[in-house]
Amino acid sequence: MWTAIALHTTPGIPEFMEPEVALFTAGVEYDVLGIGYHDISDADRAAISTLHPGPDFKRSILAAFTEGIAPKPQTTFGNVKADVLERFVPGYQRGNFVDIILNSDWPE
Repeated sequence: MWTAIALHTTPGIPEFMEPEVALFTAGVEYDVLGIGYHDISDADRAAISTLHPGPDFKRSILAAFTEGIAPKPQTTFGNVKADVLERFVPGYQRGNFVDIILNSDWPE
């Protein structure tokens, strides 16, 4: 599960790993991003939503992401959480991979 959690936001990798990693990622992609939404029938989606309701899910998950990562913005470098802080935390500046390389202490 640690691997599944660590890699679920890394496109193109989990689908080729152990079935548990691939399935976890597919579940997150479905629930959070809506990937595969139309692969499940309306009736099945309604049944699942009745058993596992998610009221105000979109705003709630974004608020949870923001609350969890705002105190440690450096952890967002290179991942999708930088998008969350950029949207919800005034003044947040995302790290830029190119700038880090160009500004490193290594001489040319």
